[in-house]
Amino acid sequence: MPFLNLSEVTLLITHYNRSRSLGRLLKAMAEQEIKFGEIVVSDDGSKQYHLDYVKILRNQYNFTLVVAPINKGLGNNINKGQKEVKTPYVLYIQEDFVPKPNFKVHFTEALELMKNDETMDIARFYSYFSYPYLKPYVKDFSEMIFNKSPVYANHLKFYMYSDHPHLRRSNFAKKFGYYKEGVKGDKTEFLMALSFIKNKGRGLFYNNFNDMFWQMNTPGEPSTMYRAKWRQSKNSIVLGLRHLYLRFKLLKATYDVLRRDPEMPF
Repeated sequence: MPFLNLSEVTLLITHYNRSRSLGRLLKAMAEQEIKFGEIVVSDDGSKQYHLDYVKILRNQYNFTLVVAPINKGLGNNINKGQKEVKTPYVLYIQEDFVPKPNFKVHFTEALELMKNDETMDIARFYSYFSYPYLKPYVKDFSEMIFNKSPVYANHLKFYMYSDHPHLRRSNFAKKFGYYKEGVKGDKTEFLMALSFIKNKGRGLFYNNFNDMFWQMNTPGEPSTMYRAKWRQSKNSIVLGLRHLYLRFKLLKATYDVLRRDPEMPF
C-alpha cells in the first residue's frame, strides 16, 4: 500500500519512562509511510533522561509534546493530550505498541466505516481476548453488542471501551466525559468503559485482534502496569476463588451500569 495521508487523524500517544519504545513506534509509522494530521505525545512526568530523548524524537518526527511536572496518572495523561487534538479523529496508542505491516489496510477500512456511520464512536484494533458478544458488521470488523442481563455472563462485556489501540472521534469527551483522574489505571479504564455503556456508545472490534499491532515490553523498558500474580495462577483453589470473584464483578458492574455513581466521569 502506498503513502497514506491521514490528514483527518491525530496520532495521540501516551508516554511514561519508555522513550526508546516511543522512538520505535514513531519509526515504525514513518517506515510505513503514514502521515498524520498531527502527532501528540502526552508525557506523564517521565524521568529527565527519558524526557531529554523524547525532545530529540520531537525534532526528528515533528510532534506536539505535552508535559507534566509530576506523574499524575493515566487519566490526566490522556485528558491533557486529548485537549491538544484539532482533527476530527484520534488514533490512540500507548508507547509500547508497534504497528504490523497490514496496519494501514485495516486502519483505512475502520476510518471509512466510521466516516460512513456517524453513530459509531470507536473502532478497537487490539485486545488480549475477543469481545464476547459480536455481530458481523463489514469486512474484518464486527459490532460490539452489550446486554445488561446477567444471563450474558461474560464479565468482559463491560469492556466495550479499552485503552488498547483504537480509533475514535475527537468529540469523544463531549459524549462520554473526561477520564477519571487520581485513580489507578485499571479503574480509569473501567470507569470510562462504564461511561461508554451508560451513554449508549457504539463500537467496532477488529476480528483478528492480534494482527494489527505488536505489544513489545523489553527488559530495559518493561510494562508499567502491575498485574496481581493470583490472576495468572493455575491452583485449583485460586481458580475457584477467581470464579467467585468474577461472578461478583459481573453483578457489581451490572449494578454500576444501572445506577448513577457520583464517582463516574459523566
